[in-house]
This record gives sequence, structure tokens and C-alpha cells, in this order.
Amino acid sequence: MADLTQEEWVEQLANDSNAVILDVRTDDEVDQGFIANAKHIDFYLGQEFVNQLDELDKTKNYYVYCRSGARSGKACEIMDQLGIENSYNLLGGFNEWAGEVEER
Repeated sequence: MADLTQEEWVEQLANDSNAVILDVRTDDEVDQGFIANAKHIDFYLGQEFVNQLDELDKTKNYYVYCRSGARSGKACEIMDQLGIENSYNLLGGFNEWAGEVEER
């Protein structure tokens, strides 16, 4: 797991052909907009969240974000425990995201 600034996150993501963007916010938060191509798994699903993380392809590189960076940091820690070696937490989360945003 690594914490990345938005600039680092965007640059690394752009050069990563094995990348998956993971949004761990709630449905209500996602309704306010999301980063393009993000896979959504709600952090607050508890054990179901862990189960869904465990089903992810462990060979991929995961770029994880939430609203502020706290939940996504915890999600990256859980992913490490599940054997997902490459997870990157977006510092500041969606609140500080200055890139493009999509809507449902």
C-alpha cells in the first residue's frame, strides 16, 4: 500500500496498463459523482466488503479512493492482508479531486 497525492495518483495511473480504480464510498456519495471507470464497493458493507475485495484479481494494481482518504486507506490495509500487493490510496480523496467527474 502507498499513499499518493492526486498528482502522483493521476500520473501513475496514466502509465499503468494493469490498473483498476476502486471507489469505496457509499451509494449516496457515488450519486454525487465518481472518477471515470471506477469499480464501486461500499466500505460500510462490513464482511461483504471484505468478501468482495477477496474476489478481486490479486495481480491488478488498485487505485483506491473514498471521500477524504481515510476509508480508502483502511481498504488498502485490508487488501494487503488479503494478498493484494499493489494498492494506492488517494490522499484527500474525492473531496480534493480536481480531475474529471462522471455521474450515474
